[in-house]
Amino acid sequence: MRVEYINPFVETAYSVLAEVLGGEVRRGDLYLKSSSIPVMGVAALVGLAGDVEGRVLFDMSMDTAMKIASRMNMEELPEFDELAKATITELANLITAQAVTKLHDLGFKFDLTPPALFTGEKMEISDHEVEALIVPMITEQGKVEVNVAIREKA
Repeated sequence: MRVEYINPFVETAYSVLAEVLGGEVRRGDLYLKSSSIPVMGVAALVGLAGDVEGRVLFDMSMDTAMKIASRMNMEELPEFDELAKATITELANLITAQAVTKLHDLGFKFDLTPPALFTGEKMEISDHEVEALIVPMITEQGKVEVNVAIREKA
């Protein structure tokens, strides 16, 4: 996995989270994962196709998702309803759209799928074909893991 593909997602996730949440964001230690990845409870998945193929996953606990959705809507949301789901989906959209724009500016060409939102316990994402780089982002609302698995098309 080329670092040129990863950096725009990491940089954009950092800046968008800081902007929409209005607080400090710290980056945790990066790590690679090559087998099934357990999901923390709420995951927004965006597929990539074109010069590269793969996906970006924004993974967080239900508690973190509720706090982020509440903060972004400037009101306490009582449950993970349609508004909360749409808010987390839009967060994934904001980050990936800005990252892809940066990548297009660098000469890479690919398209995005609309974000798909998954919720539940004991879920796993299996990527047997490509390693995933996971970058934890620590916010006042909790941890959001930016999970990037991209490879160049053969």
